[in-house]
Amino acid sequence: MDNSGKEKEAIQLMADADKKVKSSGSFLGGMFGGGHHKVEEACEMYCRAANMFKMAKNWSGAGSAFCKAARLHMQLQNKHDCATSFIDAGNAYKKSDPNDMGRFTIAAKHHISIAEIYESELVDIEKAIAHYEQAADYYKGEESNSSANKCLLKVGAYCAQLEQYQKAIEIYEQVGANTMDNPLLKYSAKEYFFKAALCHFIVDELNAKIAVEKYEEMFPAFSDSRECKLLKKLLEAHEEQNSEAFTEAVKEFDSISRLDQWHTTLLLRIKKTIQGDEGDLK
Repeated sequence: MDNSGKEKEAIQLMADADKKVKSSGSFLGGMFGGGHHKVEEACEMYCRAANMFKMAKNWSGAGSAFCKAARLHMQLQNKHDCATSFIDAGNAYKKSDPNDMGRFTIAAKHHISIAEIYESELVDIEKAIAHYEQAADYYKGEESNSSANKCLLKVGAYCAQLEQYQKAIEIYEQVGANTMDNPLLKYSAKEYFFKAALCHFIVDELNAKIAVEKYEEMFPAFSDSRECKLLKKLLEAHEEQNSEAFTEAVKEFDSISRLDQWHTTLLLRIKKTIQGDEGDLK
């Protein structure tokens, strides 16, 4: 069968699969309990269609078919198969017409979908990180920097949780530097520098001190921020090995700006490095 024949067969398979999906949700389909079986059959048909589109080098068609298969896999609770189909979709879109500038955005969105499946359904944070990074790269290919930054911030947060501090620092510093000159985003820059400094602090107190000075030079508005003032109090308390002063500074900050679970986790890790401390923030 030549390529156009494969393509025609793929299009017919897609149409048949669409019909099956529709009838699976119908009153009769529901009544006689064949709905689940029909969804499984439709899912298989979408996968076959996707592979035929691939053989015909119709990458956009293959991407679309893999996406439909992925959504049905999710419905059927086949979470690994769902993630795999989304990866196949992303790879197909990547090969689609280079003139189609939106292809990177489509691929990026699929990688975000996969990352979300890994973080919430399969709880495999390492894999979620990899897919958020891939999505960020695709967004950069489209010069969609704010979307790329959102993905990178997810990576940074997870890396810090997994104690991959150096990688988290690089991300927070990079995003902070990218946003500090943007009038709409510069307010967020202090938060990114604050997070980078906390990661530095866990690794080494002196590193944190140097980093805070560097951020103040780069971004003078950071000096006046409550985050910078808190960091200086924490550094002083740590230097004096004074866990009470450390806790007091955190409490005072938290009473005005609530610290979330991520910040609390990192602050506890820093506090535990004060000798004889039990490591709570009460």
